Amino acid sequence: MTVTVAGLVLASPVMVASGCAGTGRELAGYAPLSTYGAVVTRSITRDPRPGAQVPGIAETPAGLVHATGLPNPGLDGFLATELPWLLTEGARVVVSVVARELGEYAEVARRLATAPGVSAIEVNLAQPDAVAVGVLDVREPFHVGAAVSAVLRELPRGVPVLAKLRPDTVRVAEAVKVAADAGAAAVVLGGALPAALPDGRDAGLSGPAVRPLALRCVADARRALDAAGATCDVVASGGIVTPQDARAFLDLGAVAVQVGSALLHDPTTAARLATALSTPEVTP
Repeated sequence: MTVTVAGLVLASPVMVASGCAGTGRELAGYAPLSTYGAVVTRSITRDPRPGAQVPGIAETPAGLVHATGLPNPGLDGFLATELPWLLTEGARVVVSVVARELGEYAEVARRLATAPGVSAIEVNLAQPDAVAVGVLDVREPFHVGAAVSAVLRELPRGVPVLAKLRPDTVRVAEAVKVAADAGAAAVVLGGALPAALPDGRDAGLSGPAVRPLALRCVADARRALDAAGATCDVVASGGIVTPQDARAFLDLGAVAVQVGSALLHDPTTAARLATALSTPEVTP
């Protein structure tokens, strides 16, 4: 079941979401990385980030609350080790990037523009705690457009930008239109909601608990983009565990789905969904 996402022809509508597969090595033992439509890397910053001093992950009745601080080896480390390995394993690589300000976004994009094997860039504007990202306020659609533009200007033609946006049902229509106007070929909707760990630290809530809100975001986004005549795809995420979950998002107009927190519970989830979605649904 091939699909076209942001102009890219992918082998499956199932993508691995950023941050939930580590470097990708954790998933490689369960299925070839070529099984997935794409593997979105953990969010890469210009400089290395050690992550939170006390990373926190706590289970809730219907999901996970997490605060990791976006640990990653920085752009140099990623280009030297993680990207070559992913390509060797046959992954279609979408690089997630995050920065403190527009100049950093541009610098990271400029260097990725010449890196072999990068199919697309996902601009991470979905952090539940905007302060954790830096001076950009990702809650503001204007900043969304500015970040997308800063990245897109540095990329060669044919390397699309995906804008990963906060699941904000109040401003989602405005945000997706701004992202599309700035040149994003797709928006990714339905990620973590602002939450807190039991000790009060800012965190994000992921998993089945956020799925109903993610469905609302996808439906509102698709309607807004269609009304504006925007040629921008919608990629869904948020609590996708079963084939029925995935099909619900696809029926609302998403062209692909990203699977994230479910992988922490069952690393085979995305591979099973890819197989299930490649088979036509049988109606009794």
